[in-house]
Amino acid sequence: MLLTHKENILKFSWFLPSFLSLFLFGSTVKATAIANWHFDSDRNHLDFTTDENVQPKVQLLTNPTRLVIDLPGVTLRYPQTSQKVGPVIQDIRIGQFNAETTRMIVTLAPGYTFDLAQVKLQEESPNHWSVQLPNPVPLTATQPKYLEITPSISPIVSDNSTLFAGVVPMHSSMKALEPQIKALMNRYSFLKTGMFFLDLDTGDYLDIGGDRVFPAASTIKLPILIAFFQDLDAGKVTLNEILTMRRDLVTNGSGTMQYERVGKKYSALETVTKMVTISDNTATNMIIDRLGGAAKLNQRFRSWGLKDTVIRRLLADLKGTNTTSSQDMTRVLALLINNKLVSSQSREQVLDILRHTTIRTLLPAGLGKGAVIANKTGDIGFLIGDAGFITMPNGKRYLAAIFVTRPYKDSRGRDFIRQVSQLVYNYLNQPNPVAAINLPNSATR
Repeated sequence: MLLTHKENILKFSWFLPSFLSLFLFGSTVKATAIANWHFDSDRNHLDFTTDENVQPKVQLLTNPTRLVIDLPGVTLRYPQTSQKVGPVIQDIRIGQFNAETTRMIVTLAPGYTFDLAQVKLQEESPNHWSVQLPNPVPLTATQPKYLEITPSISPIVSDNSTLFAGVVPMHSSMKALEPQIKALMNRYSFLKTGMFFLDLDTGDYLDIGGDRVFPAASTIKLPILIAFFQDLDAGKVTLNEILTMRRDLVTNGSGTMQYERVGKKYSALETVTKMVTISDNTATNMIIDRLGGAAKLNQRFRSWGLKDTVIRRLLADLKGTNTTSSQDMTRVLALLINNKLVSSQSREQVLDILRHTTIRTLLPAGLGKGAVIANKTGDIGFLIGDAGFITMPNGKRYLAAIFVTRPYKDSRGRDFIRQVSQLVYNYLNQPNPVAAINLPNSATR
């Protein structure tokens, strides 16, 4: 599209033909660059071209409302740039989302949203696209906040008696399984436990003390991980930005970063990955600090509907002052899986990190061959816990969260969680789930 000199003066327009090309990452695949982009603020019209064929992906995020346009295969290497637009459509930003995707973000003022159905993405040619934005409208009390809406997914509805976390239709309790779980609990009567399991396909659930509040231990890193990727979607953080390990953030307990020199620098991606995969406490403190501190994260958790999940101190929290519950952990996983907190691309990155958690002695130990789990464990001696998303070889998917307080470092707590996990897995692995008559041999010890 050709623009007159007058249009260049009156409209917001940024042309980056050669400048961006200078900052392309090296790659085994030829990178595509944005040739130019232009926003007409009078018509709410965004226009951009690339030097090769690109298929944009559009989604709408909230709190505040942001229209996100991802350009797969477009790799840039220049600082994120932004341009102020006006009081309602506040700004437009462009930057690197990950190694192979450039992201454009249109941000609205708080209290406003777009009707996603009226956002029109038009292919003018294979490398020339236009996006016609509708007029922003005020949010109403019934419109969802803090949650993602994508073109292929209906908006989240309010919680009620038939929906868990507002996204999973509840069906019925796994009553046939409850006697076996309770029999196992009687065998381990010196343990205090709370658990919540949810079949994502049928809505059947097992809730035994799911609302009991426990020390979170390192399971607190699960919602922190999701909050990080939520800010990544919002353009507030980037994966390749550098974080410095400050002395006040270094702590003991799990992880290896505590043994490195103070002042060492890590990418945000490396830090958030260590936070989960090796449960590094120092990395966790660095991410909490980068996301604005515990108070802001707690506010975020409340906006997700988490009632019991609270950060009260930085890690290592060996006394268990940070808290959560099995229902809260299951809730945040349900929202994640259903694309209600982060973009689909970020969801996959979150799950990939969780699948590489190195501790496999709790929920994973009770799963059958071929099952895949994305989970986060916690252990502070007198408490252990685990929360995860399981995909079975037959395609069934379910969520699991369990916490156990035990005599300090008593291995029977770990055995209990493994056996509960095995009972639930075997129950759900049947074509028409019914509990077996007897406990498995491993549960009779």
